[in-house]
Amino acid sequence: MNAFTLAQEAYAAIGVDVESAIQRALAQPISIHCWQTDDVAGLEVRDGAGDGGGILATGNYPGRARNGDEIRADIDEVLRLVPGTHRFNLHASYAESTGPRVDRDALTPESFVRWMDWARDRAIGLDFNPTYFSHPRANQGSLSSANDEDRAFWVRHGLASRRIASALAASQGSPCINNHWIADGAKDSPVDRWSPRARLRESLDQVLASTMPGCVDAVESKLFGLGSEDYVVGSFEFYSQYALAKDVLFCLDMGHFHPTETIADKLSSLLQFQREILLHVSRPLRWDSDHVVIFNDDLRAVFLELVRGEALGRTHVALDFFDASIHRIGAYVIGIRATRKALLYALLEPVAALQAYERRGKLAQKLALLEESRTLPFGAVWDELCRRSAVPVGPKWIDELDVYERNVLAHRG
Repeated sequence: MNAFTLAQEAYAAIGVDVESAIQRALAQPISIHCWQTDDVAGLEVRDGAGDGGGILATGNYPGRARNGDEIRADIDEVLRLVPGTHRFNLHASYAESTGPRVDRDALTPESFVRWMDWARDRAIGLDFNPTYFSHPRANQGSLSSANDEDRAFWVRHGLASRRIASALAASQGSPCINNHWIADGAKDSPVDRWSPRARLRESLDQVLASTMPGCVDAVESKLFGLGSEDYVVGSFEFYSQYALAKDVLFCLDMGHFHPTETIADKLSSLLQFQREILLHVSRPLRWDSDHVVIFNDDLRAVFLELVRGEALGRTHVALDFFDASIHRIGAYVIGIRATRKALLYALLEPVAALQAYERRGKLAQKLALLEESRTLPFGAVWDELCRRSAVPVGPKWIDELDVYERNVLAHRG
């Protein structure tokens, strides 16, 4: 009798259908972010475009992708090593425009045709993000800027991004999540916290005024970041209220809160009022540093909460981390496998039995079953999921990093 069969029997003894858990874990899409492979550099022809700040990737591991073809090649390698259903998440700054430089407020779907063709060939959906940072017009903020011309530029960019997302949706025959995040804020205590938020609200109203078929908009909050340690215009309170008022998705990023604050408990509150949410899977360390996702307590807690509340079908899962100090393909694979692993782990919890104990007031029994379930042979089920997806089982994939480095990354300047 093999390890998987023994694991099936162990889980069945506490009322868990392992086959169903594997199928559901494989079917849940995870949207892979484009920006890990090139350190959030983007593909723009820049005229001082990096002067606006907003993103910092630390490290300089050899082999960063330098163009769209190299990014796509890297993601093809990643997809070969990770199980399950995936999407791909683009930022507007990854436009591949031909001819003269096109600024962000004039971007069109034509600049993303190569991405559409690539995704269609691999039968994966595309998601999108306006890029409201790392640009000369972002030096004093974007959608909340006090400069009327700059603010109008970013409104035009938001509108252009929605048109692109609509075109992506039409190309793939399924909705495209279009997530709005701005870095606007203050390093030290501002006296006027009201005006930037009023301008942000007005700008977003303009961006979202018209219907774009297939474009599903989301707004993403943040507590603080580099250069905005004291005040972020788009706070949790601002965007949670805005999302409700405008009937758009609210994006919860795991790293956008106080360092000791987790988002698991927020899900059962937000999803009382939101039809769906966008979840950004990340790992903060001391501050919002977007570390590579690992199979830790915080990640498990989020997916346990979603499964317990039967809310997976109402959650769009996307990754958001970047680390330039390590092998970038390895970072992708670690994070994606950890996320899928946490999803499977949650689906293998004996939720029905635990909730029955809780309803009957048998709290010691509930706690005991929780404890016993933590030592069940989860690893054997995960290995079986990988086998069925024809991806490497266990640590075998690690050797692939050296092969790809020798054959591909080492030849990049």
